[in-house]
Amino acid sequence: MNAFDDDDYFEEISHEIINFPKEVQQAIEQVIPSDDPLDKPDFNAVEYINSLFPTEQSLSNLDDVLNKMEFKIRNIDDEIRSVVRGQTNVGMDGRAALEDAQRVIKQLFTQITEIKCKAERSEETVREITRDIKQLDCAKRNLTSAITTLNHLHMLVGGVDSLKCLAAKRQYGEIVMPLQAITEVMKHFDTFTDIPQIRDLADQVKEIQASLATQITNDFHEAFAGPNAKSFVPNRQLAEACLVVSILDPKVKKELLKWFVSVQLSEYSVLFHESEDNAWLDKLDRRFAWFKKHLLQCEDKFGAMFPPHWEVSERITVEFCNITKNELTKIMGKRKNEIDVKLLLFAIQKTVNLETLLAKRFSGTTLLEDKDDEDLKEKKISPFSGIISECFQPYLYIYIESLDRNLFELMERSIADSKTDLNREGLPSTSVGVLPSCADLFVFYKKCLIQCTQLSNGNPMLALANTFQKYLREYAFKVLQNNLPKIGGTSSTLSSVTRDLKDFSTGFMQNFLKEGESTRFNKQEQARICCILTTAEYCLETTQQLEKTLKEKIEPSLSDRIKLAQEQDVFHNVISTCIQLLVQDLELACEPALSAMTKTQWQTVETVGDQSPYVSAITGHIKTTIPLLRDNLASSRKYFTQFCIKFVNSFIPKFIQSIFKCKPLSAAGAEQLLLDAHMLKTILLGLPLVGSKVNREAPSSFTKIVVKGMTRAEMILKVVMSHTEPHTAFVDQFLKLLPESDIQEFQKVLEMKGLKTADKNHLISLFRPRQPDNLYT
Repeated sequence: MNAFDDDDYFEEISHEIINFPKEVQQAIEQVIPSDDPLDKPDFNAVEYINSLFPTEQSLSNLDDVLNKMEFKIRNIDDEIRSVVRGQTNVGMDGRAALEDAQRVIKQLFTQITEIKCKAERSEETVREITRDIKQLDCAKRNLTSAITTLNHLHMLVGGVDSLKCLAAKRQYGEIVMPLQAITEVMKHFDTFTDIPQIRDLADQVKEIQASLATQITNDFHEAFAGPNAKSFVPNRQLAEACLVVSILDPKVKKELLKWFVSVQLSEYSVLFHESEDNAWLDKLDRRFAWFKKHLLQCEDKFGAMFPPHWEVSERITVEFCNITKNELTKIMGKRKNEIDVKLLLFAIQKTVNLETLLAKRFSGTTLLEDKDDEDLKEKKISPFSGIISECFQPYLYIYIESLDRNLFELMERSIADSKTDLNREGLPSTSVGVLPSCADLFVFYKKCLIQCTQLSNGNPMLALANTFQKYLREYAFKVLQNNLPKIGGTSSTLSSVTRDLKDFSTGFMQNFLKEGESTRFNKQEQARICCILTTAEYCLETTQQLEKTLKEKIEPSLSDRIKLAQEQDVFHNVISTCIQLLVQDLELACEPALSAMTKTQWQTVETVGDQSPYVSAITGHIKTTIPLLRDNLASSRKYFTQFCIKFVNSFIPKFIQSIFKCKPLSAAGAEQLLLDAHMLKTILLGLPLVGSKVNREAPSSFTKIVVKGMTRAEMILKVVMSHTEPHTAFVDQFLKLLPESDIQEFQKVLEMKGLKTADKNHLISLFRPRQPDNLYT
């Protein structure tokens, strides 16, 4: 730098454009933030000048701006020159600073080395000081352990001798504490059994424990099964002996309790042996009465002698239940032909009542102590639930068969009652609603389900579900389907419907609806159909609930086998048949009017008047039929709406076909038919509300069907009323008003207009290329 003059240096670099990397530019902005446009990396000179001189008038300040710029440049040059000159001495100062830093580092390294050496010498000194202390701590622990072991050994030696003396004298109360202490002490010598003296003491302790177990067991046998057993009175010695047994091997207590329980129930096994009269199911309550009495006597006499945690009463109860279950299983297997449903339910009820009582009285801990199933309590309310009554499970088929017979009788009564209910006088004026027999059936189902839930939630409940399905189908056929009236006959019985469920199909329904003469149902028959429909609806909804309840009650593994979809389909079919019968009936009523419409000489009509007589006839049939159906279907509003939709869906196409048959037409005749179509459209739009005092709108789905269908009828008549000249305009009008029509309908319209053959052929030739499906016929 010294080789150049400062001014020459600045002049050299002033012509260079310096572009810093993006990272450097960001670092400069963080260290020296600036809002000056000149400092921006994307500086634009033209925009900057335009910002200084936005208008021509601002150019008058050009000299002032230039003076400011030159002054700023001179200041910057001075600052740069000062910085550059100051850097000439930086190299020498840096080398001097580096030498000073190296000298300081050497001094610091020397000091650290000295400190490390002193620390090592201090650590060695501390180790020497604490070596003796560690030895003392180890000696103290060993000494403490030795003293503890000697104390335990002294206790063991003295205790063994004491136990032998106390055991010989049967002083069980004084044995408890030392025996428990010695048992705990022996655990400390488990690692010293290789020492002969310790091993000898351990053997002596085991001998004392075995001797006590045998001695106490003999004492109990003498007390409860010896010559003076009948006069035995519980004493303190045996009560204290029980405390000793609690300390001994658990097998001792288990064997002793097993023997004691068998002694208490020995009389039961004799009194209710399978060869005795008391052993049969009809005397089952005698078994339970004996047990309750004997258990109370046992508790009063021996309850205070046994520790509470032994659960002696519960153990006696459990063994009684096991014996009873086994005995009942054997005797029922030999005498199963003598079991009827009354006897079976009696036995189950008595047994379940006892199990419920036991569940309240005992916790069931003795039943669970040997069980590995941790979910036992979750599966049952109590371990005592089903402890005896499980033996009746294989015979529950008797109960299901009995229900089948009862349901058969109920079905026969339902058939007779339904004929009475559906044929009684005055039926049309008051809606029957749901048949009472239907409610009776499901009430009976509910009682059966509750009863079966108490008996079993396994295969018997699955058999019950199958029985339910059988009689749901029976009810649908014999009570509902068979009572549907037949169009065209006086008999309300249907010989053709006494067939299996599989034959109840759409094809059969259509044949059923078409058979007979065109004779309408009377009001009583219409009301009967409505009653059967509402009853089928109730059955359908209740069957769905029944299926859900069965799935909840039955064992989860069998839940998927509960399927009542077929029975629901049966009731759906009954409902559909009822609706079709009602639609067919109203259509039959309207057929004479449509026939009269087609037979009218429309070409002779010269003036347009009020609605035609056939419209009045149709209106009259609607006003007569709809209020009765709506009142009798008040509880089945959605199916009444379905009826209305099905009727208009069937009637409107028939009305349109009747229009095509009205040929030829005069202009006045076409206009009259258009007026009639409009009147019918109005009547049909209000069909669901005919004769109703409630002001509400018809369902939108129904309204759309009527508007679409009847508007088509009106458009056909408007085309008929259109002029055929020019022919092209007439074809355009037809396609505009009836865009979905085909050439067949076009020909029918031409026939309605009564055109000459030549004109018809010419119009058809114009229509063919333009018909919507573009098919030539």
